[in-house]
Amino acid sequence: MTDPRHAAAHPLPAEWGRTPLTVVMPTYNEAQNLPTMAETLMALPLEGLRLLVVDDNSPDGTGTIADQLADKYNEPGEGGRTRMGVLHRTAKDGLGRAYAAGMERAVAEGAAYVLQMDADGSHPAEKITEMLGVALATGADVVVGSRYVPGGTLSDAWKPHRKLLSRWANAYAGGILGTRVRDITGGFNLWSAAALRAIGLASVDSAGYSFQVETKYRALRAGFTLVEVPIHFEDRTAGESKMDLAVQLESVAMPWRLRSRALRGHAAGRRGR
Repeated sequence: MTDPRHAAAHPLPAEWGRTPLTVVMPTYNEAQNLPTMAETLMALPLEGLRLLVVDDNSPDGTGTIADQLADKYNEPGEGGRTRMGVLHRTAKDGLGRAYAAGMERAVAEGAAYVLQMDADGSHPAEKITEMLGVALATGADVVVGSRYVPGGTLSDAWKPHRKLLSRWANAYAGGILGTRVRDITGGFNLWSAAALRAIGLASVDSAGYSFQVETKYRALRAGFTLVEVPIHFEDRTAGESKMDLAVQLESVAMPWRLRSRALRGHAAGRRGR
């Protein structure tokens, strides 16, 4: 992994700020949070930034609010910039599948980089410029906003048992898969379009939060460069967590499935020699 520290502290050159970057933001019942998140992103000094909301038919009207925000931020006329788009899905089908659909759409529409970001205010939007700068300066294909590298911090609102569980989940997944990624479960990640094409989003198995583990592991197995930059992870500002029992069970099982698949592939490769 490349050390990104020398690339992290300075404003982006103007041409870097014009890099096509799409923030993919899945939503389900985030009507309270989405307007603030959209306003924050649109104020960043990144001319090439575009927001793509992926809404899973939220009963609280998040999808309608997203459409209204797109009308507000998109520039009118034939030559106007499309700064925000909305992908409406018909059902709540899991965070991982929402991300996969949005990331595929972003790459198809010309994004050079795609950033995953929660809609609940937990990820620091002000770090996006730095993450893009690290990717462009170092050539990294994946930049992880990490809670667990030096300088990374967690919300004071998190109870000790929640912090312990989060650290355990990272150690558990990383230990099984043999990676050195400190925050392999983290969901604030910047991807190059090349890496997303190579890992095969359509074939990712994870429906829930284990999507974060599976995609990073696929990228590392494919030889892509991953770096981590420290972030402060805040607790959600409004609304409720979407992590139910089925999602937790998938997160426990997925590292073993990925390891088993990798071992079978290695054994097949040895037999083919």
